[in-house]
Amino acid sequence: MSESQSLNTLKIAVVQQSVSTNNKHENWEKSAKQVRKLAAQGAQCILLQELHSTLYFCQTEDVNQFDLAEPIPGDATIFFGALAKECNVVLVASLFEKRATGLYHNTAVVFDRSSDIAGMYRKMHIPDDPGFYEKFYFTPGDLGFEPIQTSVGKLGVLVCWDQWYPEAARLMAMAGAEILFYPTAIGWDKNDTPQEQQRQQDAWETIQRAHAVANSVPVIVANRTGFESSPNEADAGIQFWGHSFIAGPQGEILAMAENDVEQTLMVELDMQKSEHIKRIWPYFRDRRIDAYEDLTKRWRS
Repeated sequence: MSESQSLNTLKIAVVQQSVSTNNKHENWEKSAKQVRKLAAQGAQCILLQELHSTLYFCQTEDVNQFDLAEPIPGDATIFFGALAKECNVVLVASLFEKRATGLYHNTAVVFDRSSDIAGMYRKMHIPDDPGFYEKFYFTPGDLGFEPIQTSVGKLGVLVCWDQWYPEAARLMAMAGAEILFYPTAIGWDKNDTPQEQQRQQDAWETIQRAHAVANSVPVIVANRTGFESSPNEADAGIQFWGHSFIAGPQGEILAMAENDVEQTLMVELDMQKSEHIKRIWPYFRDRRIDAYEDLTKRWRS
């Protein structure tokens, strides 16, 4: 545990929502309603889903969508900072950052019971797949894999596509992250068979639970839910599969949302458990760092 973490337990929560409009203020208020409810129930740290201010605009490549981006600090950080202060919670928000004209990031922002920004993380791994054309919109992050110090501990905040990479989780853990957070926007192509959809969802859950196991830390995931049509009528749109979840440091599921409903989750984490697990499963002790140099290569021939 970090020096700032004096609690043995932590009430941590997730908000899973659908989005049906690009009206930011309407979406912010919708999220704020759930944050206030969770705070009233005792939540101390709350995670919102990826790009929760608007519809998922990356289904097509459209330069007009850059109008949705905003600076940090800006209106969104003012709103969510005030919310974190009002509710006395640590709040993890996810924004489309306009760093400069022609330079944009997919950015998570953390507020620590204050309107001030405690820290930021810019998404490092940027996908480019049918329906997920993020490379058109986002420059890869340049803040590294650095945990954010808060009053509830060091938070390792990553974003969506980052969740498939064990290197990202490992580097956050090696830097002292006590919990891993993944704000997410992932769903099914409606043209896929139910069997393929289930395989995809199972893989998504498994890889993130594996990060909890491999690093002996809890993993917190907030995904969107609901169907969002594509601006391109020829495309099928995305059915976001929800299933936000909270896993403990052995990958055990502590809470999981349904796939097709708006839902919140809250769990009381035992913050001493990671210490215990790391003593009996000392992965970091036994890592063969002398033999891993090829991990920095794109491929081994």
